Amino acid sequence: MTELFEPLTIRGTTIPNRVWMSPMCTYSALSEGKEAGAPNDFHLAHYAARAAGGVGLAMVEATGVTAQGRISAYDLGLWDDTQISAHRRLARAISDAGSIPGIQLAHAGRKASMERPWFGGGPVAVADGGWDTVAPSSVAFPGYADPAAMTVAEIGDVVAAWAEAARRALTAGYQVVEIHAAHGYLLHSFLSPLSNIRTDAYGGSLENRARIVLEVLDAVRNVWPTEKPVFLRISSTDWVAENQESNGNVSEAWTLEDSIVLSRWAREHGADLIDASSGGLVPAKIPHRDDYQTFNAAQLKASSGVAVAAVGRITDPVAAAQLLENGSADAVFIGRALLRDASWANNAAAVLGARGRFMHQYDYAV
Repeated sequence: MTELFEPLTIRGTTIPNRVWMSPMCTYSALSEGKEAGAPNDFHLAHYAARAAGGVGLAMVEATGVTAQGRISAYDLGLWDDTQISAHRRLARAISDAGSIPGIQLAHAGRKASMERPWFGGGPVAVADGGWDTVAPSSVAFPGYADPAAMTVAEIGDVVAAWAEAARRALTAGYQVVEIHAAHGYLLHSFLSPLSNIRTDAYGGSLENRARIVLEVLDAVRNVWPTEKPVFLRISSTDWVAENQESNGNVSEAWTLEDSIVLSRWAREHGADLIDASSGGLVPAKIPHRDDYQTFNAAQLKASSGVAVAAVGRITDPVAAAQLLENGSADAVFIGRALLRDASWANNAAAVLGARGRFMHQYDYAV
């Protein structure tokens, strides 16, 4: 059961193993001034520790393609060239520790302008230092302020912002870029008919609702080298239809079947791997079973023909390895388990009888 620690080559980039650090917001960037949105010493230590701890890919957290697109004022950003040097330092630290540096580029849409979780979370009003939010339609996330419906020109601007952020990420030394289209943020809110009630070319049919995602993929691919991978994180379902099916009353929402179609289109537009998460668009009941997301990841991989990384409640090395052994996924993204243990990957290697990072240099014990 060592496939988990075999390299994976995507395009011209070889990732040393299949245990990857999931992008997880830390809300630890400076919120204002010339260093706003730039990685600092905290980020350097945080990501380098997980890289040295054995992950094959360290995916840097959601990084705003515009200042307005940050989840909070304390998010990372790549909306300005002045942020490149700090990102270069971070990417180099990850690489020096043995991992491939990746970065998730994001726009929070109607879920932007939030307070940090340890201060209660929730939206921050403009009067309190927040900012106005945007979305495909003026449909608010429950309990949040109404967002402004984006014009077609504004949609074009944000597509261009993704491309510019990708260009900066490349200059900074990142080798993988991931487009965030999950968890109720801007691109996901275009995909789901629960939040997108537009009647123009960006609303209505599945093809129209997916248009902005494919435009972002095209724009990023135009600036991203052919030999380097592009990932797409999606929510495989809103969990709304599944809840309603038990009551025999199903309304439109984003479903696994939609995700399969989107994944096929995404592959045609240059996406190399689907990072299969779920939920986040609206409050919904989510199953408590351990495979609540990995089951959908397996369906995506089997039905779309696209490489898939599974994520969600993956905490046991043997279970992680089995996802690859049984063909359910090509790699695993580890989240909270890596927050608890920066050396989770090396510990997993020891459990599975594989060799982790730096284990040849030290008498390493679990």
